[in-house]
Amino acid sequence: MPPTAGELAGARGGAEAERVFIGAGCNRVVNNVSWGACGLVAFGAQNAVALFSPSRGEIVTTLPGHKAAVNCTLWLPTKKDVLQVRHRETHYLLSGSSDGAIMAWKIGSGKCEWSHALELPAMHKKGVTCLAGRMVSDTVSIFASTSSDGTVVIWEMAVEPTTSFCMILKLLKVCSDIPHKLFCLSSAGSFKVSCLHSLSVGLKPMVSLSLALLPEQEGCLILAMGGLDHKVHIYCGDQSGKFVKACELKGHSDWIRSLDFSLPVMMGSEKQSLFLVSSSQDKTIRIWKMTSDFVSSSSMEQPRKENIGMASYIEGPLFVVGNASYQVSLESLLVGHEDWVYSVEWQPPTLLLNAGAHQPMSILSASMDKMMMIWRPEKNTGLWINSVTVGELSHSALGFYGGHWEPDGKSILAHGYGGFFHMWRDVGLDSENWQPQVVPSGHFAPVSDLTWSRSGEYLLTVSHDQTAHIFAPWRSHVNPGDVICWREIARPQIHGHDINCVAFIQGTGNHRFVCGADEKVSRVFEATLSFLRTLQEATLLKPDNEDFDDVQVLGANMSALGLSQKPIYTHGGKESPSSTSNDGPDSMETIPDAVPTVFTEPPVEDQLAWHTLWPESHKLYGHGNELFSICCDHAGKLVASSCKAQSAPVAEIWLWEVGTWKAVGCLQSHNLTVTQMEFSSDNAFLLSVSRDRHLSIFSIKKTEEGAQHHLVTKHEAHKRIIWACSWNPFGYEFATGSRDKTVKIWCVQDASSVKLLTTLPQFRDSVTTLSWTGRDRARNAGIIAVGMDNGLIELWSVSGGRAASDCSSDLSALSVACMLRFDPLMCHVSTVHRLRWQKSDSSDEKSALELASCGADHCVRVFAVRDG
Repeated sequence: MPPTAGELAGARGGAEAERVFIGAGCNRVVNNVSWGACGLVAFGAQNAVALFSPSRGEIVTTLPGHKAAVNCTLWLPTKKDVLQVRHRETHYLLSGSSDGAIMAWKIGSGKCEWSHALELPAMHKKGVTCLAGRMVSDTVSIFASTSSDGTVVIWEMAVEPTTSFCMILKLLKVCSDIPHKLFCLSSAGSFKVSCLHSLSVGLKPMVSLSLALLPEQEGCLILAMGGLDHKVHIYCGDQSGKFVKACELKGHSDWIRSLDFSLPVMMGSEKQSLFLVSSSQDKTIRIWKMTSDFVSSSSMEQPRKENIGMASYIEGPLFVVGNASYQVSLESLLVGHEDWVYSVEWQPPTLLLNAGAHQPMSILSASMDKMMMIWRPEKNTGLWINSVTVGELSHSALGFYGGHWEPDGKSILAHGYGGFFHMWRDVGLDSENWQPQVVPSGHFAPVSDLTWSRSGEYLLTVSHDQTAHIFAPWRSHVNPGDVICWREIARPQIHGHDINCVAFIQGTGNHRFVCGADEKVSRVFEATLSFLRTLQEATLLKPDNEDFDDVQVLGANMSALGLSQKPIYTHGGKESPSSTSNDGPDSMETIPDAVPTVFTEPPVEDQLAWHTLWPESHKLYGHGNELFSICCDHAGKLVASSCKAQSAPVAEIWLWEVGTWKAVGCLQSHNLTVTQMEFSSDNAFLLSVSRDRHLSIFSIKKTEEGAQHHLVTKHEAHKRIIWACSWNPFGYEFATGSRDKTVKIWCVQDASSVKLLTTLPQFRDSVTTLSWTGRDRARNAGIIAVGMDNGLIELWSVSGGRAASDCSSDLSALSVACMLRFDPLMCHVSTVHRLRWQKSDSSDEKSALELASCGADHCVRVFAVRDG
């Protein structure tokens, strides 16, 4: 039995892969983002948990393990646990997904180490929608989870004190149907998680939770939950996890979307008070005040008289816990948002010199009206007012799903419907001055295709989120050799259909690309003058064409329907002053004009969405169904495109002449959708693979009238759908990859047939993408990158065979070996859709190569590969 590809990993030692860049958008759900006391932000990116550093503005890693989309995250200790955070090197992250699974992760912030620690027992039958918790001591945390199955589960996490952090690479999964059983992970610095209690809340599930320690009652906890019944339910309990219902808070007229407790606050001569803030889809925010008082046993036995007047409505209910009673009253009703308020959060407390904690009276709210507001009580009257308002300017009519404070309260972060982050920081000295900051960006839906620019300066990606993004390394102007970080520098296309494929136009002239979406039209886009100058600022490289005079387009405007982008010419009229106003987003009826800008520092989200579009120069009509695959020859003379097909006439491959953009040929061979195409390095052949399990080789010759073409051969290559193909840059060898988990290497013989050279050992999952790069022309040596349906990536070295310059019919031995199998922590967590090697002019085998990948997990990744 032949060994599997995984078992051959490391057959050639010394190869290394380093992750250079991760781009990902945020899952579009409430409670998905959590800003931890460790300074890292956690969010769900499809089935992965992504961590990004706000100080660096980049994603540092993604954590695999979930089998469904991540809905919510929670850091322990939380930002409110300021007393427990001091001198702590290890933090814990909880994540809940749409299949009901909850996972715990251990993060070593000091060493930047992270590991998948354990999966909690399956207590929820449906998706987990919210997590809330607090540390009750230096080693014990209590947290709660709620699900759409109508249950709220109380958990305890107990951490064994340790000074060392052990990196755990193996994923340990603990599964059991027995409730209330203790589940633990034994290792250096281990912890144990136990299910303490499960509450059933009926047919209307809870969607928001908040947990706090009750003042005046040591060891007692208070849990607030809100959901579909428009009420805030208050439960009280202790560290044993036994919670009983204390009261209900009525007032909201729609779903409760967010709850947050403050730390106890000393109000004048009063006793400590606890504040709870709630937000709802009724567009309002309510602040509830809970004041404690000691009661005697006799007064506890006397029932409270019901009073249905206005005073009782403001006062609210009274509940007793232990030897203390708590009076609930409505402190304030905040009205200012114009749409659903999805998120409210108290400003994190600060640590005092006497080892106490101070709770600032400041609330951050985020709404679907594209606004975030900071609310504070007015100094003289005590009335709560909106003191700060920030917002986004987006093409979507929907706004923010959540807003979060930085642990020190200096920055605020929002995530919205577009899957993007917005961060503002108070940079004012004497007064507040909140300015937008650079944050990571990416796609919020599967990334379908990517391509490098002609010279490899930047990466262009397209996605089912209907946008195209350009990522590039932004280099330091102080030390030009240093790369500060990869950044998104432009968003050339924002479309009304899911984009499936893209190809960069090779050759000379301005930067252009052609893409295909879920429509019957291919669209051609051309770079703007502002982009070319921004690219020069980012890369500090001389452009391909130093003379920008022939580029007459300065920018582009979005059309009203969002299907095409119209150019703004350099000699056009001046932009109206109103278009640059920062007063907030315009109404849905008006579309503000773009203001093309040359950026000397990485652009922020609002600038990317409006001012970096490329104009659409041509539309290519001809296909009968949605576009599926597209490619360009290496001379920049021809473009080939294919569409989804169920019959031979529809499965034609169309050839387009670059420049005139006329159809110059229709290639017929396949019966079903052509999944990928690629021109040989000398443009003599076009290789295509299809769902019909066949590969086809076409002979292509460019002529003055158009192109001559004929079918060289058609061959049934695999037993299942063929997803991928790639040519050897040095010859007429090519590779194909299929759902049958195999990769086969072929060669074109005598320009009339193909011969199978070798079949790689069977892989562990379907092969979905391939990319072949050359390393040594003399030895015909190269590297094949293989991407699979499970998200993993492998590198295989290939050498020997017949080179393109060899006219002999004799074939030398083909040598194939597995160089490297990427660490799963570096890989995608879902299907790899495309792999592309950056073009390298270096013939030095020791030089680093850059490999770009994209996948169904919404991520774009760039790796630096060194063949030792």
